[in-house]
Amino acid sequence: MENKTLTWALRLIAVAALALTASAQAQAPTPDHFSGIINDYTPATGVSGPWELHGTWSLKLKGESGKADFSAILNMEHDDYWVLANPTTPPATPTVDNPGARSPHTHRIIMTDALVSSDTSACPVDSPATTARFVVTGPADIAANGTSAPFQTKGGVTTLSTLQVCVSGGTEVTFSNVTLMFASKSPATTHFGSLPIHGAVRRTHEHDSDKGDRDDSGDSHR
Repeated sequence: MENKTLTWALRLIAVAALALTASAQAQAPTPDHFSGIINDYTPATGVSGPWELHGTWSLKLKGESGKADFSAILNMEHDDYWVLANPTTPPATPTVDNPGARSPHTHRIIMTDALVSSDTSACPVDSPATTARFVVTGPADIAANGTSAPFQTKGGVTTLSTLQVCVSGGTEVTFSNVTLMFASKSPATTHFGSLPIHGAVRRTHEHDSDKGDRDDSGDSHR
């Protein structure tokens, strides 16, 4: 009888421990610093593409203000498909061994005090599916090779583009994916298109007072 009582007591303790762990995970604060990488292509039509994009991004949530700062640094150039489809002097044979033909350039994308929302209904759907955690939306200032991008400055007038940044994840990695998507009528769509630009969350930082950064595997980094 005593053995049965002890067994049931141990089981109850184990269940309680699991419940406490789950509760602690559910109440864990959302990190306020995120960073990662971007690797994607633009469409082929409408933007003189396809363009290949690679770069890094970072995001800082500003506490309970409901605002955030976002930045991305991108390298952009035409891919092999574009080179093969656009020989320099038709009917010359196109060559992928001409780096200059790819029009390589850089972009800096900056959003300051962008709005943070938990309404992720406008976020794109990933495949395999992820769960959108939050979305950041605001006007983005875009530089090309260090100068205001031509598509946002015309006739001496600068028009910023509305950018939507969605952060999502799965059951094992809470924050794993990021997408950048410009509003359909924004000037930047003439260069980047209006489809989502995909990337990954590399690290998160759980508030300035916490222990350190975490990468996408959950490991802590000092």
